[in-house]
Amino acid sequence: MKFFLISDNIDTQMGMRLAGIEGVVAHEAEEVEAAVQLAVQDPDVGILLVTGKLMNLCPALFNERKRNYKRPLIVEIPDRHGGDVGSSLERYIGEALGIRL
Repeated sequence: MKFFLISDNIDTQMGMRLAGIEGVVAHEAEEVEAAVQLAVQDPDVGILLVTGKLMNLCPALFNERKRNYKRPLIVEIPDRHGGDVGSSLERYIGEALGIRL
């Protein structure tokens, strides 16, 4: 199983490459959609890492993938500017389980 990153900046991509994680940089919604298609076409990709800015750019795309597809697992990560991923994770778990954390 491999990780794949979709980032909004090159610094995050380069940091992940140092850890052995391949990925792409995207800035527009169309680029994000193309990158998601690239990731899901690879049967070895099990976890898709996406920066928070891009998750906010294309919420419908990621919500649809999370709800209707088992693979890959989509995980929001903070970019180099930080971000409050904890609340996003809590919200996602709450929606999945139907409870408030």
